[in-house]
Amino acid sequence: MKELNELHLPEDARYSEDHEWAKPSNGVYLIGITDYAQDQLGDIVFVDLPEVGAVFQRGEEFGTVESTKAVSELCTPLGGEVVAVNAKLEDAPELVNQDPYESGWMISIRIEAPEEYGEMLGREEYLETLKGL
Repeated sequence: MKELNELHLPEDARYSEDHEWAKPSNGVYLIGITDYAQDQLGDIVFVDLPEVGAVFQRGEEFGTVESTKAVSELCTPLGGEVVAVNAKLEDAPELVNQDPYESGWMISIRIEAPEEYGEMLGREEYLETLKGL
């Protein structure tokens, strides 16, 4: 397991206390799990994602991730409509372990309430929550 100072937590993303991240990308928001989450889960072997067009409220389960240790729910940190899913994860779920913020993103969502993104944790705030775990 990684030490806190070894975690990759990009400045251009925001974070949820449930260990998901979101960042703006071409008018929509990419969402995935944090480096901390993938590290805690271990080797990811399967990712179950929603269909394009599905609509979720902030905090709702949008899928699951299965690792060699457990199956974990994925909760969206932003409400809105899924406009894309990362189809690469179907055949290569290990991308979440290798690069959770780029090739391992999970869904892209068109958000309904832009203020929700601003309510997410910044990098330093998220690090503080991890120190308490």
